[in-house]
Amino acid sequence: MKSDKICLECQSTIKGRSDKKFCDDNCRNNFNNRLNADQSKDIRFINAILKKNRRILNQLVQSETASISHQYLVQQGFNFSFFTHLYQNKKGNTYYFVYEYGYLPIPGEHYFIIKRSLVS
Repeated sequence: MKSDKICLECQSTIKGRSDKKFCDDNCRNNFNNRLNADQSKDIRFINAILKKNRRILNQLVQSETASISHQYLVQQGFNFSFFTHLYQNKKGNTYYFVYEYGYLPIPGEHYFIIKRSLVS
């Protein structure tokens, strides 16, 4: 005797293949969206901060480099806790990067900002 399979989302009876878990694509999408909602929320939050940091640095760098005060970056809403990666040059200086924009703390509460091409 064959038992009826139940959709994991809407609990209706599934017809079709024996390994089917959902009655249709809509139920499958709803189930997976709900399952990943918490992770997506965290990722959207972090991406929003990174985008804002990048936008601030982009506005400051007119050519390939710039220098700016810590106070100005804070006033613009720059969040120093979020960056995409670090880079240490041959001199031992550590740059904090937000995508293609890097900033290096320099004496006097200032930052040296550079733009590097992400494509080689």
